[in-house]
Amino acid sequence: MVKSTLSRFKNFDAYAKTLDDFRVKTSTGAAVTLVSACIIFILLLGEFFDYRSIHLESSLVVDGGRKEKMSIDFDITFPKIPCYILTLDVMDVAGEHQSDITHSVYKVQLSPDGTEVKRERSKNLGNTGPDPKEVSEDHCGSCGGAQPPESGCCYTCDDVRQAYVRSGWSFNHPEGIEQCVREGYLEKMAEQADQGCRMHGQLTVNKVAGNFHIAPGRSFQRMNMHVHDIQQYLEHGLDFSHHIKQLSFGETIPNVHNPLDDQTVNNAEGLYMFQYYIKVVGTTYKYLNKRPVKTNQYSVTQFNRNLQFKDALGQVHQPNGLPGVFFNFDISPMMVVQVEERKSFTSFLTGVCAIVGGIFTVASIIDGAIWRAERTLKRKMELGKAL
Repeated sequence: MVKSTLSRFKNFDAYAKTLDDFRVKTSTGAAVTLVSACIIFILLLGEFFDYRSIHLESSLVVDGGRKEKMSIDFDITFPKIPCYILTLDVMDVAGEHQSDITHSVYKVQLSPDGTEVKRERSKNLGNTGPDPKEVSEDHCGSCGGAQPPESGCCYTCDDVRQAYVRSGWSFNHPEGIEQCVREGYLEKMAEQADQGCRMHGQLTVNKVAGNFHIAPGRSFQRMNMHVHDIQQYLEHGLDFSHHIKQLSFGETIPNVHNPLDDQTVNNAEGLYMFQYYIKVVGTTYKYLNKRPVKTNQYSVTQFNRNLQFKDALGQVHQPNGLPGVFFNFDISPMMVVQVEERKSFTSFLTGVCAIVGGIFTVASIIDGAIWRAERTLKRKMELGKAL
């Protein structure tokens, strides 16, 4: 009974064996076996590396973020404009204006050869005079008719400049202001005339369309318009040649290159407006073994405009805009989700079986064809029919 059951069970064997006496081994069969083994090894190695590698799968979803803030990291060098001229402002379509930003922004004075001269917070660089502590505390200076601070006194030249900004006046003639003369304001300006400036830091803005710009002169609001006091700089000329070392929106991701990184604009002498139109797309990276990171990617187009123009008589007219470097950004309603994925072990096993089985099947077909061709040729030679 047991023997008959075992006999019936053997009928399920799909891999019936042949006797060793009926097996024929040939040199061509050995060559095909070695070649197929090498191919299997190479393909298995590639399959293993593919199994161990990480792939990024992208998908596009609607950005559902609300009331979010966005950070902007920047590092820009102006080799031919001193730091005391430059002002950084931010404005957006929500109506929020940040004028003459002084927090989390640094200005570094550069000598003509590009080496650093002085490094300090942006808010201290506008004051080219001595430390206010050196001025007598009981010396209440005049603000030149401008709106004074809460104390009612302008102790330093920078206090007078701030008063002029509050009043919407141009600060054109510092040589007639007592505090500026005492502090040597004009001498400081002459000393820094050939210097450059590196501005770097981080801005926090609303995640809505807007712009931030670096332009000459202090900014103020006049009749609901954003205005810069640039008259005192026009006669000396400006050169807004610049090098953007880094510009990123959100957290920096390793091995991700931003379009404006390491961009240089040279030969910008004159009153030029450099405008970068940036389309910001929210991006979320989901890693296998790290926390998800929310950041932004962006694309950019550039437009440059010379603000001075000549009339039919060849006369040069004053600029009809504000010279400087403007970064206009718009926020996409879509978000890109980048997910790190790795092949599962079952997919790896499936690939291994497919490679081994496929190569052996093809090799057996090739070996069988060669064996039949050899036998046919041998019979013809025995009959004398081979050419």
